[in-house]
Amino acid sequence: MHKIALPDKVKYIIETLNVNGFEGYVVGGCVRDSIINKEPHDWDITTSALPEEMKALFDKTIDTGIQHGTVTIMLDNEPFEVTTYRIDGEYEDCRRPKEVFFTKDIVKDLERRDFTINAMAYHPGEGLVDPFEGEKDLELGIIRCVGKAEDRFKEDALRMLRAVRFSAKLGFDIEKNTWEAIKRKSDLIDKVSVERIREELNKLLLSNYPERLFYLKELGLMRFILPEFLPAFTTEQNNPYHIYNVAEHTMKTVQAVDATVLLRWTMLLHDIGKPSTRTTDDFGIDHFYNHDTKSLEIAERILKRLKFDNKTIKSVLKLIEHHDYRFKPDPNEVRKCIHLIGKELFEDLIAVQVADALGQNPDFSNERTSDLLEILELYNMILRNNDPLEIKDLAIGGNDLLELGLKGKVIGEILEALMKYVLMDPELNKKEILKGLTQTLLKREI
Repeated sequence: MHKIALPDKVKYIIETLNVNGFEGYVVGGCVRDSIINKEPHDWDITTSALPEEMKALFDKTIDTGIQHGTVTIMLDNEPFEVTTYRIDGEYEDCRRPKEVFFTKDIVKDLERRDFTINAMAYHPGEGLVDPFEGEKDLELGIIRCVGKAEDRFKEDALRMLRAVRFSAKLGFDIEKNTWEAIKRKSDLIDKVSVERIREELNKLLLSNYPERLFYLKELGLMRFILPEFLPAFTTEQNNPYHIYNVAEHTMKTVQAVDATVLLRWTMLLHDIGKPSTRTTDDFGIDHFYNHDTKSLEIAERILKRLKFDNKTIKSVLKLIEHHDYRFKPDPNEVRKCIHLIGKELFEDLIAVQVADALGQNPDFSNERTSDLLEILELYNMILRNNDPLEIKDLAIGGNDLLELGLKGKVIGEILEALMKYVLMDPELNKKEILKGLTQTLLKREI
């Protein structure tokens, strides 16, 4: 019998329910993760007690989703969600049940859940409650729906995407009947909000197996979620620098960066404009002129459609725009690039360019990655030296130029021009020197 080490506060909640005549179990993801020796992120509890009965047993509670039977119990400012066993009523919109009915039967509650590996409950005295053989499916490494797969997807269409996400998270296969049901019902994903889809895509991309994103194409989901990516699968790159088609190259780069939303979405979309910009020269070599501009346009459309926050959109687009920016491991060029991209994104840009190189022909990529590592060392040296990198770092400012009799837009033009000098030679960043340079620039009319 599996022994799951429950946190003391979780045990306290279950014991309190039990001594007052109610059942109580931990349920769902925390049981699944504990069985496969992963640390649970949170502990969900299910009980035969009704919400009002729970509230009477604990000093501090919050009505989190009382109409669906969920009460949050606060213990020393730590929240624990506890939900009454329930049976879902009819689903009308492939998203949520029209109504729920409370039950006293734990198996009935588990029956409404998505996958067998998420339909297990555990009690420290009774052990595992596993009516749908979720433990066996964990051992087999498969994602399988509880009951009839099509019914589960008609209830909540997001479960189709969750099947792929759990596959990516755990490295499991999707069971055949579940897989085929997704293919038959893929169009239902259109009924799901973009916010819910975005969060599942984020989790999928941040998983250990982000390449499972390609399952979306095989299952027919991609045409509804990321149709702009489909041409990448059939776009070859007949070019000495590439040995993969656009889709394969893209996924190699996704796998090569740290698992952050910013970096993985940047890599997923950085070449999405290549299919529409491909040309082939007289020697049979493919070129993708201005693909960065096209990628920028498509990426912006996708990120806005998925309702990403403005900061993420702006950062991803900036990295895509400059992912092909070429510069050498030279202090002057590095300072110039830092000024262009900004200190807050410079290391991310290097990570993007390293990943891009690792997704190309290794005969050419090794030299590029070596240069980029050298550039990173120079970047750290530049930061240690406190070199001026932004206009606000200049020893002269707008007020100084006003005192020299300048006004209007010429002030900004002068500061930009001075910045170029200082990026080339930080020793020039002294007030008197910059005043002299200002006079020289004015005589030349900048």
